[in-house]
Amino acid sequence: MARKDILGLYDLEAGEIEALLSDGLQYKALLKRGERQWSELCGKSVVTLFYENSTRTRCSFELAAVRLGAHVVNLSMATSSVQKGETLVDTGKTLDAMKCDVMVIRHPTGGAPRLLAGTVKAHVINAGDGMNEHPSQALLDMLTMKEHLGRIAGLKVAILGDIRHSRVARSNLYGLKKLGARVSMFAPRTLMPDGLDRMGAEICTSREACVEGADVVMGLRIQLERQKAGYFPSLGEYAKYYGIDENVMQYAKPGALILHPGPVNRGIELTAGLIDGPQSHIEDQVLSGVAVRMAMLKMLCQEERI
Repeated sequence: MARKDILGLYDLEAGEIEALLSDGLQYKALLKRGERQWSELCGKSVVTLFYENSTRTRCSFELAAVRLGAHVVNLSMATSSVQKGETLVDTGKTLDAMKCDVMVIRHPTGGAPRLLAGTVKAHVINAGDGMNEHPSQALLDMLTMKEHLGRIAGLKVAILGDIRHSRVARSNLYGLKKLGARVSMFAPRTLMPDGLDRMGAEICTSREACVEGADVVMGLRIQLERQKAGYFPSLGEYAKYYGIDENVMQYAKPGALILHPGPVNRGIELTAGLIDGPQSHIEDQVLSGVAVRMAMLKMLCQEERI
């Protein structure tokens, strides 16, 4: 892989995405068989810098690095020099001076990982930046699709929920379109940004039209603070008119995969019956996340640049 960093799927070529998915599928199969340790990152150091709370993403990146034999350090923002006013660039330079090999960063400001990558020698992986991108989440979503459906090209993927604030939706749109999938989207008008149709999304005016004939139905988390901001009247009304339930799923293809980046607000984005039902692959996505993040770390570190 020629690139130093993974900052978003907007930047990656289709071949690079396919390579990550291929490696991820191999790692996932081995993890399912009970294998737990590899040596590809032996002697490397991986630092996670999470300026936002996270469970799935941070833990899976740390587990992925450990599985590959790396030394892992989690930099707690609450006890770091960030609390003394240290800038992101200065934090990065400090870690660079310690000869850190990979920095995995989540930040509330879009573009922060790109800023960091431009100022450090270490590889940088974007673990979510503002409302911009979340590349590893989209990759694990696509890995789950490819594992269970055998392909990405030609699939119809329906994405419903808070599209406006979703970095997951943007990264999925970039990645899925590059691999030949159709992407339909539906949200309350207040939660649907302009311009996604020009990026290749099919913007729908109803849940049923969005899900019609879909191979994959993906719900997005409604951030509860959005209700206070007036984007929709109440959680009950959102669930009634915009949530995904058994009646809506009847419009999808039989056996369509149900995905969600988590955590799920039960009864709001998805009914409990769907979350716990046979079509749900939400828990399976978690293991996909460890596998694809192993592939990302391996790909960046296989040609040492530092």
